[in-house]
Amino acid sequence: MSPRSRRFATAGFVVALAACARSDREPARAKASSEMGVSAPATFRVRFETSAGPFIIEVTRAWAPHGADRLYDLVRHGFYDGTRFFRVVPGFVVQFGLNGDPAVSARWRPATIPDDPVTQHNTRGTLTFATAGPNTRTTQLFINYRDNLRLDGMGFAPLGRVVEGMDVADRIYAGYGEQPQQGRIEAEGNAYLAARFPRLDSIAHATIVAP
Repeated sequence: MSPRSRRFATAGFVVALAACARSDREPARAKASSEMGVSAPATFRVRFETSAGPFIIEVTRAWAPHGADRLYDLVRHGFYDGTRFFRVVPGFVVQFGLNGDPAVSARWRPATIPDDPVTQHNTRGTLTFATAGPNTRTTQLFINYRDNLRLDGMGFAPLGRVVEGMDVADRIYAGYGEQPQQGRIEAEGNAYLAARFPRLDSIAHATIVAP
């Protein structure tokens, strides 16, 4: 794990729900800015077609407006297509959101969004952006496998919840745990994951769907 990633101790785990920060912030921010800026609908659904099966998340913008807008932008631009579920901790979370193309990942990495107030609890099935500290959210998300209420006080703001296919989320391959290194995923993309962690489940497509 990169030394830039903040680690959180919760429920017996040393947890890295982190999106890494970089120093090349301004050039990449300029590139990413042209891809953002659309406000999400008050509610919308995202269907994730994965190698484990499909699941649907319903997002409520009022829960976390900045997070909802970012997810809406990312899905519209196909950011999650082809990405892996790189961190799966049974009884805790499943995490994803590092693009398989290092160039794409680099473009979005510095494009942080402001924090949202935590208005909902991190209960089972909720979707939440990972964070490495104040105002550092970018593209990484996790689904809570159980009620992780301790995350509420750490600033993790849920923006939606799984409304169909939680059984699919539950069976995402967990054999590698936290072994994949975020820094190497960012630098080498899916080539690293395919070579070292071939059994990871992946997202084929993420699309906005009608309620």
